[in-house]
Amino acid sequence: MDQSGSAPQSEPWQWPEEKWRRIVGVARAGRSLKPTAWPNGARCAVALSFDADHDTIPLRDAEESPMRISQGQYGSRRAIPRIRKLLEREQIPATFFYPAVSALLYPDEVRALAAEGHEIGIHSWIHERNTTLPAAAERDLSRRAAEVLAKLAGRAPVGMRTASWDFSPNTLAIIREMGLLYDSSLMADDDPYELTDGGEPTGIVELPPEWIRDDAVYFNMVRFSGLRPYTPPSGVEEIFRAEFDGAWEERGLYILTMHPHISGHRSRMPVLARLIAHMKAKGGSWFATHEQVARWCKERA
Repeated sequence: MDQSGSAPQSEPWQWPEEKWRRIVGVARAGRSLKPTAWPNGARCAVALSFDADHDTIPLRDAEESPMRISQGQYGSRRAIPRIRKLLEREQIPATFFYPAVSALLYPDEVRALAAEGHEIGIHSWIHERNTTLPAAAERDLSRRAAEVLAKLAGRAPVGMRTASWDFSPNTLAIIREMGLLYDSSLMADDDPYELTDGGEPTGIVELPPEWIRDDAVYFNMVRFSGLRPYTPPSGVEEIFRAEFDGAWEERGLYILTMHPHISGHRSRMPVLARLIAHMKAKGGSWFATHEQVARWCKERA
């Protein structure tokens, strides 16, 4: 009992309406920003993205295991060169989201990707979980991460994808303070939309990802602390292709989230190569960075 003699309202079923309305009102989907047309008459937009976590997840978890860290190093040492080669061959730009610590560990990698025309986006400081941080710490880490990426890439990042899509109640305010163009962490739609905060339009473009279009869900047998069923490459390819075909039919946006240390393996890269071939054979796809998609949608809203 509290001082008023009432039971504390600690359980969701005890919350007053204003509390649950306030919670769901943070970073809510507002108006659709799906354009009536894509550039050059394209039928759909394709935005390939790579979360270059590299060594940061074991470092974040305070693990000093050389084995775990070596998996991250594989992402830079072997996977990124394969990814760069495929994108160069196909003449496709992509967006690479970097934790600042990954960028500091592999600065030449970031410089090379930026020089090749790929976008470098914010992906935390050391893959920290935002919902565990005080607002001041999250703000400081986000700003420091942006400064590191700007220095290495030669231009300030304009978009963010939170690590593990862990978007705290403070994240949207920080994105607004930083003057970013877009976020790519939330999942309220298939196509771009404007984020609202407490019902107020923010001008921030949301480019929604989804676990269904994430290689870590299907290709990783071990995720977090438990085992997940293994999906063979052929099954993953079928899912990714079906998602693209749906976006193509609806004239919408197709975002694919990949991780170099997962999709960059010998058995995984052919999945992406065949998926790109399918997209090109079907025709009408505009391959773009997240920044290009966000600017196109916002300018035509």
